[in-house]
Amino acid sequence: MLFYIVDDDKTVRAMLAQIIEDEDLGEVAGEAEDGSLLDQQMLTLKHIDILFMDLLMPIRDGIKTIRQIKPLFKGKIIMISQVESKELISEAYLLGVEYFIIKPINRIEVLTVIRKVIERIQLEKSIQDIQKSLNTVLKLDNRQVMMEKSSGEKHIRTSSHFLLSELGIATESGSKDLLDMLDYLYQYEQDKTFTQGFPSLKEVFVHLAQNRLGQSAAEAELTREIKASKQRVRRAIYESLNHLASLGLTDYLNPKFENYASKFFDFATVRKKMTELDNDSTCSTSTSRIDTKKFIQILYFEAKRIYLESQ
Repeated sequence: MLFYIVDDDKTVRAMLAQIIEDEDLGEVAGEAEDGSLLDQQMLTLKHIDILFMDLLMPIRDGIKTIRQIKPLFKGKIIMISQVESKELISEAYLLGVEYFIIKPINRIEVLTVIRKVIERIQLEKSIQDIQKSLNTVLKLDNRQVMMEKSSGEKHIRTSSHFLLSELGIATESGSKDLLDMLDYLYQYEQDKTFTQGFPSLKEVFVHLAQNRLGQSAAEAELTREIKASKQRVRRAIYESLNHLASLGLTDYLNPKFENYASKFFDFATVRKKMTELDNDSTCSTSTSRIDTKKFIQILYFEAKRIYLESQ
């Protein structure tokens, strides 16, 4: 693995490099003391696999730097900072950061995170190799390959199903509603982009109901289907919250908990659910506040990101 370290603290850069070298995890291909000294082309030329990025730097901080390099940089990003702001952490995760390490640097934590990221890289590579092998065995011609690549809906649905599995709700009745929603959002973005903003939840639920019942369905039927669909989706989201909170309660460094909990839910909501589970609370899940629209938006953009990164 090839690493690159961006941090304005020389001591931190030296510590990270030493840990990587001592444990034979790979090679540090370069360092920089500020995000302004980093560009995507250089990272690509060096074939960087894992990028350590400091959050706060004097000229260009980590968030701004990631925004600049992320459209083209396909490596994994680990953010490091002495700031424990949940807003900044959430923003970093939304930009595609894999893990967040809080300073001062802890050797065991760094090793755990690096190894998890390496495992993910190796898993993704294995999946890509399998896909290539299957294409060869099946002797897919160029036309068929191009048709499959152009079928964005199929890929979005596949990556969406993967995410639902990661969130522990692939078998929930609401998962079908969520998958259909993402199909609609993908087509919506192709037709209109999101220049006028993300479509309202009401519009999405109405489309699902009309698509299932037909345009000629009675108003009462549509209303019942919309209400049922909303209930199924909310139950699925609550189950995802419960699933992630359970993972975090068992292992706070669980990669699924770290990667998804702060992306899909408010930090306070996750902590509340973890406390309820820890106390074996019998409180109804309805007491937990969730943002359905935020969950669906993030589910869509995460599914799209996974699809694009697999190309």
